[in-house]
Amino acid sequence: MSAQRPPQPTQPPNYWEYIRVEELLTLQRGLAADEGEITNDEVLFVTVHQIYELWFKLALRELVSLRDLFKGEAVQEQKLSRAVRGARRVVTILRSCIDHFEVMETLTTREYLGFRDKLMPASGFQSAQLRQIEILLGLRDEERLSLGGEESYVQALRRHDGAESPASRRVERQKKDLPTLATAVAAWLHRTPIGGKAPGEAGAEDALQRFLEQYVAAQHAEVDRSCELALARTFSDTDRDLLRQRYDREKEDIRAFLHPSEEEGGAHRQRVRAAMLFILSCRELPLLAWPRELLDSLIELEQVFLIFRQRHARMVERVIGRRTGTGGSAGVDYLDQTALRYRIFRDLWAVRTFQIRREALPRPENEDFYGFRSSPGQGS
Repeated sequence: MSAQRPPQPTQPPNYWEYIRVEELLTLQRGLAADEGEITNDEVLFVTVHQIYELWFKLALRELVSLRDLFKGEAVQEQKLSRAVRGARRVVTILRSCIDHFEVMETLTTREYLGFRDKLMPASGFQSAQLRQIEILLGLRDEERLSLGGEESYVQALRRHDGAESPASRRVERQKKDLPTLATAVAAWLHRTPIGGKAPGEAGAEDALQRFLEQYVAAQHAEVDRSCELALARTFSDTDRDLLRQRYDREKEDIRAFLHPSEEEGGAHRQRVRAAMLFILSCRELPLLAWPRELLDSLIELEQVFLIFRQRHARMVERVIGRRTGTGGSAGVDYLDQTALRYRIFRDLWAVRTFQIRREALPRPENEDFYGFRSSPGQGS
């Protein structure tokens, strides 16, 4: 029996039907009954924010697919290229969002103030999809900044009478949709074979500790080398002492980073951090090529998200200065703080501090394990 064909439209579609142009063009009127009742400036404001929400929708879909790829117990190497492509697409989407701030900046302060009161007490903080992106990436509730009052970010998404809204329901569902991307990637990193040994295999812990000891020794030698070069341009004993203290702290920092306390995650986090360092340091090994691309893509994703937040703050400051936000927040000060404090992949940023020159790296143990393979298969 032949496969059934999907139902076909009675007539071939037109472009405007496929992307629903006519419906789309009726949605830019804000609170007015008719778009003709509002100014071009207000239509611009509504349109740009609608575009943001569409971009956020696409970013969420890609991030969910990326997270789901890492939810399993193993991730095949050949599937990592798909993960990298998804992460890079989100980067491109966020860069497009950043570009839209230029359009918003064509509003002068006086033009915006002409319709700003219509928004109050609504706020861009109530973008449920942006909150979803933050939650999905791995931002925890305890890391969030206060809006300036007792109301939580979830309460801010409810209706004015405290009842649930589509926005609050979206965010509550997202909070239950675990794991986060950060947690899923950390679990994948924890499974990374170091010295050719994955966790649970005989000799895995010894191989891990040998890698850590050799790497720390190599990093200390590099720090000492840098210190000597810096001391050659120092003329006072006070400056020499300060420099030595600074470089000694670098050596202390890597030991602390690679030996986290139980409160920081203990042995599990140690292996995750070691895997990051191993992948980025031995990036030329064939089996580590896509893992390295993925880690670089995650750094780029968070970097462009931080730039988005900073650019948002500068756009707001340019248009309305540092006045209180429409939703009662601290406005630009709040936005600036989110750019400083909302960080997800902190360990992935931290390993940049401890990487060393290729020539100074210890030779990887069991190097052949990370070579090309003739059969598909072993997931990391």
